[in-house]
Amino acid sequence: MKVIADICVIPIGVGVSVSKYVAACERILADAGLNPRLHAYGTNVEGEWEAVFAAFKRCHETLHEMGVPRVSTSIRLGTRTDREQTIADKIESVKTKVG
Repeated sequence: MKVIADICVIPIGVGVSVSKYVAACERILADAGLNPRLHAYGTNVEGEWEAVFAAFKRCHETLHEMGVPRVSTSIRLGTRTDREQTIADKIESVKTKVG
């Protein structure tokens, strides 16, 4: 089943700057072929359910390997059965309506 998800991974206990941890997760999501789209407070991804959640798990594992004692993640996701839809489709639909 295809899924579009928004993930926000928050490393806890590593100080104020977390960009190196975000970058590590971005590499994982890209390497998994999930078409990651970084935004100010998270990343959108798309792919097969199992691949998406395996990459999310790998993000947690990698951050812990990097010395992060605690990781909190928020995930929002959607699936559909009526047709296939991509992140780009969703964005374009709104842009055409905005003008």
